[in-house]
Amino acid sequence: MDERKAAVLRAVVESFIDTAQPVGSRAVSDLSDLDVSAATIRNEMASLEADGYLAQPHTSAGRVPTDAGYRYFVDRLGPGHLGEAETRQISSFFRHAQGQIEQRLADTTRLLSQLTAYAAVVVGPSHDPATVRSAQLVDLGANRLLLVIVTSSGSIDRSMIELVPGAEVNPSHIAAASAALNGALVGTYLGSIPTVEPTGQFEVDDLVATTLAALTPLSHQTGELYVGGAANMAGQFDAVSTVKSVLAVLEEQLLVVSLLGDLVERGLTVAIGTETGVAPLSQCAVVVAPYKVDGEQIGSIGLLGPTRMDYPKALAAVHVVSSQLGESLGEPHED
Repeated sequence: MDERKAAVLRAVVESFIDTAQPVGSRAVSDLSDLDVSAATIRNEMASLEADGYLAQPHTSAGRVPTDAGYRYFVDRLGPGHLGEAETRQISSFFRHAQGQIEQRLADTTRLLSQLTAYAAVVVGPSHDPATVRSAQLVDLGANRLLLVIVTSSGSIDRSMIELVPGAEVNPSHIAAASAALNGALVGTYLGSIPTVEPTGQFEVDDLVATTLAALTPLSHQTGELYVGGAANMAGQFDAVSTVKSVLAVLEEQLLVVSLLGDLVERGLTVAIGTETGVAPLSQCAVVVAPYKVDGEQIGSIGLLGPTRMDYPKALAAVHVVSSQLGESLGEPHED
C-alpha cells in the first residue's frame, strides 16, 4: 500500500472510531492533509474497498473499515500515550492499592474500564495444582462405585461411577482395580487422566476403564477471572443481540481465560473480529498483555470492545496498567 492510500485508510479508521458514522471523501480530506482533489480521494477509497480494507454499508454512503483495514491500521501504530490526568490516575491507584490480591485484581478491572469505557478482564495468577495422595474405589451397591481421591492439600475429591445395570462385581476385582488406579494416580495432578497398565484380568481392566471414562479432565492451572465494566458493552453496539452475545461470553470464565492465554501464547497484543476465534466476538476486538512479577508472567490483562475501539488508547492503557500491576503485586502490601 502506498503512502497516499495508507493516509486515506488511517483517516477513515480514525474518523469512524470517533464518530461511528460512515466516512466520506470530505472528512478524509480534512483529516489527512492530503493535497489532492476530492475525486482522487474517492478513487483511493474505491481502490481500498476493492482491496478489502474498506466497505460501503449503503449505496452513496461513506466507507467504514473492515477487519483487514483495522489490522493494517493497528500493525502500523506507534506506541500510544495516555493523557497526564489518566497517567496520574493510574499512578495514584497503584500507590494506594492494598488488601488481598483478589480485591486488587478486581479493582484493577474497574480502573481499566473507567479509563477506556470498554470491558476489562484480568486473569489472576494460576494456583499450584494439587497432586493425588491416594485413590480408592468404594462399592456403594446398586451398580455404583465411588472413586475417592485425597489430594496433597488435604481435600477430598469424589467421583460417582455408574456400572452397567445388572452387572455383578466381585469385591476382589474392585480391590484390584482400586490398587491399579491408586498406583497410576498417586503423584499426578488432580484432574489429569492417567494411563493405567493392564492387569491381565478382564474384569479388573474393565472396571478401571469404566472409572477412567467417567472422570472429567480438569484444568487447575488457570487463574480466577475478574471482569469490570461489562455494562459498558451496552453502549458500544447497536444490536441488542450482539450485546447479549458478548455479555454471555464474559460469563464463561474458562472461555475468556483460554482466549487471553491463547492470544498471549500467539504473541498477539490485538485480536480483531474473527481473529479471536470466538464466533460471538466477531464484531469485537481484544487488546491483551501479560503482567509479570519479578520477570515471571503470572497472569494476563485485557480489554474487550467493538472493532472500532480506540486502539491507540486501549493499547497504551493495557500496557501501562499491566506494567504497574506487576510491579504492585511484587511489592509487600499490608492486608
